[in-house]
Amino acid sequence: PPQLIAANGMDALTQLMESYVSTRANIFTDALTIGALRAARDALLTWYEQGPEAIEAQQQMAYAALISGINLAQTGLGSVHGLASPLGAFYPIPHGEVCGTLVAAATRVNIEAMCAREPNNIGLDKYARLGNIFGKRKHDTHEEAWESLLTCLERLTGQLNLPLLSSYGVQQSELDHVVKNSRGSSMKTNPIVLTDAEIRQVLEARM
Repeated sequence: PPQLIAANGMDALTQLMESYVSTRANIFTDALTIGALRAARDALLTWYEQGPEAIEAQQQMAYAALISGINLAQTGLGSVHGLASPLGAFYPIPHGEVCGTLVAAATRVNIEAMCAREPNNIGLDKYARLGNIFGKRKHDTHEEAWESLLTCLERLTGQLNLPLLSSYGVQQSELDHVVKNSRGSSMKTNPIVLTDAEIRQVLEARM
């Protein structure tokens, strides 16, 4: 069903992105990520829209999902999956929908945090490369590449009809409780250590 394609597909895409910018990423996982991300970029929306007829898109997403699993076992993940743990524990929200609804907001907060506190963080270079991949062209500046990445992710989130957190009963008054319980293993390999306020900002963007 389209809802499952969207959720599971965005989980795989998020795992690829987070493993790429993880503090434990290496040249081998990076090399695997690039081709798999291009496959997910080109295939996910096609499969979602065309369903069982999109055989090639299914194959591309199977490849992307496989590589995402291989990579995460080596590198860990990031803030999206750090938040997916308490959200999945406290609310009836499917894991893939958490990933899909938060990945654009989490990427924006990561980029803003690194620009403000760690401008030499290699994660900024990697997000720029992701912007070139998603935008399908080489951008002139990192800033243009970051904005291209964010625009593509936000557009895809809307095209796949991923729900807001509030649709699963998440309330503003409960966000601090979610943040408090988000600092598991996935959050530890995020490219920058986020403050509680920044983690809450990710959640608030999808309320």
